[in-house]
Amino acid sequence: MSVRNFEDLDVWKRSCQLAVDVYTTLHSSKDYGLKDQMQRAAVSIASNIAEGSERASTQEYIRFLRIAKASSAELRTQLYIAEKVSQTTPTQLPPLTILIKESKEISAMLQGLINSLSRHPH
Repeated sequence: MSVRNFEDLDVWKRSCQLAVDVYTTLHSSKDYGLKDQMQRAAVSIASNIAEGSERASTQEYIRFLRIAKASSAELRTQLYIAEKVSQTTPTQLPPLTILIKESKEISAMLQGLINSLSRHPH
């Protein structure tokens, strides 16, 4: 791979922005349980990409990318739940839909990176 560090990865950059967007969207939420869980899952995506990139082997890196992908699915599930629960606050619905879409795109990017690393282990 031509990427020297995780900061160069678009998937890491987008994951960081997704975490910021989750925090911003949920800033005034009073559902502290779901809010906390969603924020943790969002932060976990970018964090696992970074941690995996610093590991000693490609297999370890792939393992952490899979964890990041799983965190993206976890966040997406929580976004679906939040979307259904927050029917009384329709102003939050479009941002949740956008966050769901971004989570799906990040998952696809992670799978692409996993596939690439699996084909070309170094």
